Amino acid sequence: MSVLKEMGTPVFMAEGVPRIDMANYTLKISGLVESEHEFGWDEIMQLPKSCLNARLTSVSGWSVRADWDGIRWKEFLKIVLPKPEATHATFIGYGRVYTTTVPLTDLAAPRVMLVYGVACEPIEAEYGGPLRMLIPNLYGYKSCKWLTWINFTDHMQGGYWEDRGYSRSGIIEPGITFDLNSKTYREIKGGEVLGF
Repeated sequence: MSVLKEMGTPVFMAEGVPRIDMANYTLKISGLVESEHEFGWDEIMQLPKSCLNARLTSVSGWSVRADWDGIRWKEFLKIVLPKPEATHATFIGYGRVYTTTVPLTDLAAPRVMLVYGVACEPIEAEYGGPLRMLIPNLYGYKSCKWLTWINFTDHMQGGYWEDRGYSRSGIIEPGITFDLNSKTYREIKGGEVLGF
């Protein structure tokens, strides 16, 4: 059982938990990049690895801190090489139903990463495995689960939740959140949750 499951982290699924054939899994990179590419799983696992401690904070009123394993976004950009005119990245989940777009300026935050593990264990399918985004400075719906495609663009666009009324920016607002780690309600100031 993963740390996320042990803490009772809620599961939200726009399209159900997909069954992904890892032998055929790829992460497609397209759009405003120097060279479009499809990474196989073995290739992803050869990329520079990091472990970061950060919070995932949901617009639905909870937050969880964990040690996330994966590839720092800033290191990933050194490999995929967005063109100067790229200003946004659109993240697309398996099945291509779930999408969300994030400005590259928001993705420049220090703890943004492509995640394939939590606390040295593979991230479970219900939490977005085998690969998901972690963007701690934005609400969790911007951290695309079951990531299979990143398209670099020069504009903001809608997404699965954004087209259903959620903010396109995904900026974490001041208020109260339920901290799953301590099982207490805590005040948050807005932006990435760093105080606890």
